[in-house]
Amino acid sequence: MIQVPATEAVEWDRFEVVELARGFDRPLELAVAPDGRVFVIELGGSLKVWRPETHELSEVARLEVFDEQENGLLGLALDPDFARNGWLYLLHSPRDFSGQHLSRFTLEGARLVPGSERVLLAFEEQRVECCHHAGSLAFGPDGCLFVATGDNTNPFGDSEGYAPIDLREGRAAFDALDGSANPFSLTGKILRLRPTAAGGYELPSGNLFPPDGRAGRPEIYVMGCRNPWRIAVDAASGFLYWGEVGPDAGADGPRGPKGHDELNQARAAGNFGWPMFVADNKPYARYDHATKAVGPLFDAARPLNPLPALGGAHPLPPPQPAWIYYPYDGSPEFPELDGPGGRTACAGPVYHFDAALASPTKFPAALDGQLFVYEWSRHWIQTVELGPAGERGKIARFLPETRFVRPVDLEFGPEGALYVLEYGTTWGTNADSRLVRIDHHAGNRAPLARIRAGATAGRAPLRVALASESRDPDGDRLEERWTLTREGDAPLAFAAESPLELARDGNYTVELVVTDPSGAHARAALPVQVGNSPPELAFDRPTPAGFFDPTRPLEVHALLADLEDDAEEGPGSVAAQLARASITARFVAGPPDPGSTAPDAPGLARMKQSDCFNCHAREHRIVGPSLLEIAARLEADPAPDAARRAAVQRVRAGSTGAWGTAAMLPHPQHSEDELAAMVAWIAAQRADATPLTVLTGVGGLLEPLARPGEPAPSGTWLLEASYRDGGAGPIGPLTALAHLYVRTLTVEAEHASEHHGLAFLESSSASGGRFAGAIDHGHWLRFSDVALDGLAGVALRVSSAGAGAEVVLRSGAPDGAELARTRVTPNGAWEDWYELSVPLAATGRHDLFVVFENPGQGGLMNLDALRFVPRSSQAR
Repeated sequence: MIQVPATEAVEWDRFEVVELARGFDRPLELAVAPDGRVFVIELGGSLKVWRPETHELSEVARLEVFDEQENGLLGLALDPDFARNGWLYLLHSPRDFSGQHLSRFTLEGARLVPGSERVLLAFEEQRVECCHHAGSLAFGPDGCLFVATGDNTNPFGDSEGYAPIDLREGRAAFDALDGSANPFSLTGKILRLRPTAAGGYELPSGNLFPPDGRAGRPEIYVMGCRNPWRIAVDAASGFLYWGEVGPDAGADGPRGPKGHDELNQARAAGNFGWPMFVADNKPYARYDHATKAVGPLFDAARPLNPLPALGGAHPLPPPQPAWIYYPYDGSPEFPELDGPGGRTACAGPVYHFDAALASPTKFPAALDGQLFVYEWSRHWIQTVELGPAGERGKIARFLPETRFVRPVDLEFGPEGALYVLEYGTTWGTNADSRLVRIDHHAGNRAPLARIRAGATAGRAPLRVALASESRDPDGDRLEERWTLTREGDAPLAFAAESPLELARDGNYTVELVVTDPSGAHARAALPVQVGNSPPELAFDRPTPAGFFDPTRPLEVHALLADLEDDAEEGPGSVAAQLARASITARFVAGPPDPGSTAPDAPGLARMKQSDCFNCHAREHRIVGPSLLEIAARLEADPAPDAARRAAVQRVRAGSTGAWGTAAMLPHPQHSEDELAAMVAWIAAQRADATPLTVLTGVGGLLEPLARPGEPAPSGTWLLEASYRDGGAGPIGPLTALAHLYVRTLTVEAEHASEHHGLAFLESSSASGGRFAGAIDHGHWLRFSDVALDGLAGVALRVSSAGAGAEVVLRSGAPDGAELARTRVTPNGAWEDWYELSVPLAATGRHDLFVVFENPGQGGLMNLDALRFVPRSSQAR
């Protein structure tokens, strides 16, 4: 291990989170190949690959799996010699076998070879009750494959969040003593095997039980696990690390301690205690489910499994205390991991700095020898310093200002960058589930060029105020060079201290080039059009960010003004103007800003950093074609890959004639990888498939979404008014746009713009098919930009079989000004919904936060929907 001087600090601003792909369906594990390909598995059975040369994600294979009760495609690992043999290993739940298969497959090119499956290991599990199957796979430096298995035990009902040790007949699915604490079962374990070339496995030395199998299954390396969901093996030491997802009890009780999650280290084989012990060997009590009598505590000095099938008092290896552990609430031992909130501990890779690796994006030496751990429920990644013998050192937040959206797997790639798989906000397919790569940039970094400008179109003489908002990430002083080019003329250098005054009509281009002392440079360009004033357009009905009654027609109207077109005379002039105006309305069963809190895709992020949106919009032409037009042309090309490569070269070198006479400036400041990501994002754009209502002109009525008395949908009308003027002189038509949205009076909880801590769960009893559940103290929902004028109150559709909660409506932030408060009293059923009416006297537009409060408690309540109540019978 490299000893890094204590003075060497990590510079967080040198890290960059680069999105590679998004929109997965329950992604679980990733694996990075030596050639940079990234493989990802989804719970439903899909194996996908992201290719660095095309920046595209595609499906390699789809396994037929049983994906109920947390089963499915669970684990993925590439063979240590994958580059030569193409072998990969999958742990999956076959439909025709009640249990799990550990299988090896052969990959050739972009597909799994038919018939190549070799089942190394099959073990049965019950499929009567949920939960816990773990499934993570990892190779050690000696070629041994580690396989995590869950306890396959129902944690609910009579267990009340404590250890499920129900010894009654027929209750094996509720008894982890029959799995995790049973040395003859492969559930609740981490196995260690050495795969063979023939498709089987050998038993390595050093496992927990001897090879003869008389004391226990010889494949077992670690026993006493509940749900070792994510595991990792240090490539240098061979030490095993895993996150142990713990039980749910929110407080200590006669039956034992409150729930803790664990981060564990195994330097050798051992027993880690579940379900008899948790955390630092806190013991549970024997419990008679028939009489409800609490018995003696289990003894860590002499652990005996009382399972009748094992003789009633079977001795077990001594339990090992957890390496790191923490509960729902504050952790006195490990305050760095404090919530509050849910718990889903995961252990990731150990980083080893390679000074000889020629990579501009490898992680720095300051992070050498540190273990990366992460939290699926708390949305963070942290590092744990390791001593020379694996001793635990300082725990610190990685990228402290970054919130990861349920990180579910981490792995370092061959270039020394970190790949992160994010599950997304909720169960199922998530728009914000994504694969990202975190790069570290050492040395000099190129500057970023930005132009800020006032009016860039209008009649002559046009005064254009310009300023540079360029910056250098290293803080270097930048040299700026400005040029102005009129179509057909040579570039003219100028200083930007005073506004440009352009007296001649025509199409101009302003270009800014910034250069740092090392010669690294960047450029930005801005089109300026003289001779035509931009039209002005704005909605005046309905109320922006307000509400509407979906059983009534909705009146919409926009105000239009244009200097040139308004001056035209003749009977057809007004009709011609109205013919060029339209309002499109799209109803979405969701929030007005879907994915608003998710980071931009990599290509989009690069485009925002460049000058692309000075000339292009997604759906409308500005100077150049719309992005949807470009995407359609790329898709229609008979050789789409070649068309994309050609597009990259046009953007890099500049071009004219591809879409008319307007020239596109060169962009040499971008690498080909950056340009490829931009083109890939553009090519992925598709016209929204949601049905559109189009009103010609500047106003009209939208038909009701439902008849009175019928079930009405919940969601948002997204309105866009557009007007394309008739052009003037040498300047072509200019487009004006206006946007507005209004929500239905009933807003589903799952239509929040952002949420913290809780989960959205599916249910036929919920009004929109889903509800907000798994709610603990401090969790919240955010509904962005809500107009509260004219509202008398809001009715909350709630239920609780837990502790109940105070529900507080706040403005602007989770701790913002309180607007209203009410108490949710438990009604004894999780999906027996009732309404609570809360008066609301606020005005203005706010980000509305719904905050749940009940300190020290978990499992508080469920929220299905909010119904906003107008002061009069007429919704706005």
